[in-house]
Amino acid sequence: MPALTGVLETSLWVNDTQRSGDFYRRILKFKTLVGDDRLCALAVPGNQVLLLFKKGASLEPIQRPGGTLPGGMDATGRTHLTFAIPAKEYDNWKLWLTQNGIHIESEMKWERGGRSLYFRDPDEHSLELATPGTWEIY
Repeated sequence: MPALTGVLETSLWVNDTQRSGDFYRRILKFKTLVGDDRLCALAVPGNQVLLLFKKGASLEPIQRPGGTLPGGMDATGRTHLTFAIPAKEYDNWKLWLTQNGIHIESEMKWERGGRSLYFRDPDEHSLELATPGTWEIY
């Protein structure tokens, strides 16, 4: 079987790419790779990319430097993403979110010793910050 090395891109569909991009830059400190009113691509630590597509706008192909993204992609509703954090940063993240007006919906302690914080982005997607010990592989 050919090698696979991980997930490179994850996508969310949002109402406003500027507003959502601002949220992820301000709260999670992600850097913008490209951005316009239809797509905002953000660098996630660990050589990963978070794509924020404007709802309905990705049905047609999107012209980007270096190529064209295929159309036919769209989604509605809320989804869930988890970002990995070091265990020693859990309390710092909890404080950072609170200081920035982000409501923490829930906290979990997992049977393997991991901990998670849950909160929402501007489009009500559920975001989780998780320490090692949440899964057998993490």
